[in-house]
Amino acid sequence: MAKEILGYIKLQIPAGSANPAPPVGPALGQKGLNIQDFCKQFNDATKDLEKGAPIPTVITAYKDRTFVFVTKKPPVTFYLKKAAKIKSGCQTPGRSTLGKVTMAQIKEIAKEKLEDLNAYDVEQASKIILGSARSMGMEVV
Repeated sequence: MAKEILGYIKLQIPAGSANPAPPVGPALGQKGLNIQDFCKQFNDATKDLEKGAPIPTVITAYKDRTFVFVTKKPPVTFYLKKAAKIKSGCQTPGRSTLGKVTMAQIKEIAKEKLEDLNAYDVEQASKIILGSARSMGMEVV
């Protein structure tokens, strides 16, 4: 018989640096899960990724106080900021531009994020990422 699910917890945690401090500790503590165990497992699973990259994580909590978690790739904005070498997006997108990205960089990001995006091929994924770049105030060359 399958375990009964208590709930889902969605968090964005920096790769390789999960600790019991907020937001991880309080979110897991509410469901009665072992916080140290999660932190150790998460850090082991993300040790090969870029240190500090924000990793979207979905934790499934079960009634018997066990859990499983699924990690995804970092958000598109993380990759775009890295490609344009900027700290944050533009405050007034559409009126001013903050950085530049090339179509080659957008296609590379699309290949990386394809499994997480709602697209069947790299061309469609590129259009999604292109829209994100424009909404962040980036110029595409």
